[in-house]
Amino acid sequence: MPTLKIRASALLAALVVTVAAAPSASAYPGPGYVTGDIGVHDPSVVKRPTGGYLVAHTGNGISLKTSADRTTFRNAGAAFPNGTSWANTYTNNSRHLWAPDITYRNGQYYMYYSASTFGSNRSAIFLATSPSGNSGTWTHRGLVVESRTSDNFNAIDPDLIVDDQGRWWLSFGSFWSGIKMIALNPSTGLRADTSLRSIAGRNGGAIEAPNIFKRGSYYYLFVSFDYCCRGASSTYRVMVGRSTSATGPYHDRNGVVMTSGGGTEILAGQGSVHGPGHQDVFADTDSDILVYHYYADNGASLLGVNWLGWDAAGWPYVR
Repeated sequence: MPTLKIRASALLAALVVTVAAAPSASAYPGPGYVTGDIGVHDPSVVKRPTGGYLVAHTGNGISLKTSADRTTFRNAGAAFPNGTSWANTYTNNSRHLWAPDITYRNGQYYMYYSASTFGSNRSAIFLATSPSGNSGTWTHRGLVVESRTSDNFNAIDPDLIVDDQGRWWLSFGSFWSGIKMIALNPSTGLRADTSLRSIAGRNGGAIEAPNIFKRGSYYYLFVSFDYCCRGASSTYRVMVGRSTSATGPYHDRNGVVMTSGGGTEILAGQGSVHGPGHQDVFADTDSDILVYHYYADNGASLLGVNWLGWDAAGWPYVR
């Protein structure tokens, strides 16, 4: 296997061991080798048209990193170094913003990101755009969707998908009644109407961080089950279902609909890799790529990168 994806790392256990989080599952590959500034939480990656990669992740003003080769990463400042006054209502005046989704379309970068406080669903998702993606070049485009304490959903963890008909959809959600989806206006990137769809849920159980990826005839909905943000005690794991429509219904490998708790596990904690999740999938020249964060034994949140393979039935697996 190319050195981009070797499993050895000073940060990880050298042996592949039994998955504790999923007794019925076989052990998973460890994260591929990465180096440099790899401390991240809730990463999203886009391949730049000029070459290299741009990473956006949770942090003050949304943290940015760059890489020329998908192996060595370096800090690249914050998207909003001067703060985001428009988000203060949702963050209790904190500059800490969460879970961005970054893509490149129509000659510019689009970034949807979350503003909230831990454990609250008084939350909002905003949109910003940039011609370069670099720190300080992002323009605030407005509020996309918000949730209030009286709502049964949480407006965080956004993810944009453009379907084969050119329609724009934003999935999002964390806990409460699960993963939601709204229609966007392609000309503005903002909400198109008042419709609110449900696309996944666990009857009140822990589910968040949707990511939709189109491959072949299917849209694949990746989500994280269970708990992040507990260091080495985190139990996050990556689940998937698929549908022939971006809006669902999504079913897992066993045919269980994801709105009723369905989901097929493809990655879970093992050894010194704890709570892998908040995944992002993108297509690269050598493979489809799965990006996520996980926790080391000391509780540090680190960048995970793996190839994503597909079996004969069209289901993804981590390589």
